[in-house]
Amino acid sequence: MNNSFEEVRLSLPHIELAAHLYGPDDGVPVLALHGWLDNAASFARLAPKLDGLRIVALDFAGHGHSEHRSAGAGYALWDYAFDVLQVAEQFGWERFSILGHSMGAITSVLLAAAMPERIARLALIDGLVPYTGEAEQAPQKLGEALRARQALNDKRKPVYAEMARAVEARMKGVGAVSREAAELLAQRGLMPVPGGYTWRTDSRLTLPSPLRLSWAHAQAFVRALQCPVSLVLAEQGMMGAQSAVQALLQDLPFEIHRLPGGHHLHLDDEAGAQRVADCFNPFLRLP
Repeated sequence: MNNSFEEVRLSLPHIELAAHLYGPDDGVPVLALHGWLDNAASFARLAPKLDGLRIVALDFAGHGHSEHRSAGAGYALWDYAFDVLQVAEQFGWERFSILGHSMGAITSVLLAAAMPERIARLALIDGLVPYTGEAEQAPQKLGEALRARQALNDKRKPVYAEMARAVEARMKGVGAVSREAAELLAQRGLMPVPGGYTWRTDSRLTLPSPLRLSWAHAQAFVRALQCPVSLVLAEQGMMGAQSAVQALLQDLPFEIHRLPGGHHLHLDDEAGAQRVADCFNPFLRLP
């Protein structure tokens, strides 16, 4: 696997983030955004197969080698969207495209809808809208989130005596992945501690959301998109069971590709990564 990249650290005004750089300096600017509890290694198979692009594959705040947010801060999707804008400023990109998987895809939709003048194209992998919540559920959900946050100090991250144990745990986690994919994510996502290894990710990432967008909000963001959108749907992914999302897609001018594989089809194996690359190569190179 040709996974040559440059490791960089980006000092934003409010936080320091890590990233992998792929492709020529003068390539088409693309920010690559991974999913929840993943990291920049999510694009280790796919990015080298995308030609003519300057890809900045971020570790989101609290993930991988990026800093955690300060005490008292949270990890709302709109905070990630602001981080993306700040990263683009670092590279001098007034207008750029986004390659997003899962949570990264959702974040990119929110940003592109809110600031259409900044986003040229969206290439999305098995992600479009966040989990939603309606008004009548909000008080209960906020209470659950506040209680979970209070209890967080009493929880400890798992420690694995061997890296292989962590890999096995990641294979069975949310959005189950192949062994090779889990190894790539674990190599970047683990750190040594007394007794073995644990995840670098901020424990606050596992807290429930205190407030969710309603389905009306989610639809409004999707319908507000002005840039071209290419969406890869995994046949065994997470979006197939979301009937409301499937119905919404029928009414949108998106380029949609239904491909075999699971939620991480772009990372699980070389064949899946190549199929995704074949969809996005002609799309992302267009002006």
